[in-house]
Amino acid sequence: MKTFVLIFFLFGVAACTGSKTVYICNSKNARKYHYTAECRGLSDCQYRIVKTTLKSAVGSNKTLCDWERESSDTALLSPDF
Repeated sequence: MKTFVLIFFLFGVAACTGSKTVYICNSKNARKYHYTAECRGLSDCQYRIVKTTLKSAVGSNKTLCDWERESSDTALLSPDF
């Protein structure tokens, strides 16, 4: 079930790769993108944090930060009672 939700989420993100703003560490070794500049995953960035589009980040073979993915999975699975 969790795998299904993750796949559904990833297809949703791929379909919506419009001009959504994301953040990346401007390092040649950076492999992740982040929804917020304050993400925990960017705390180790020794270079500049750069604002870019989701389409550009995905086009550069960057994937969603594990910290962001965790919070997205939790939000998808948590009921809004």
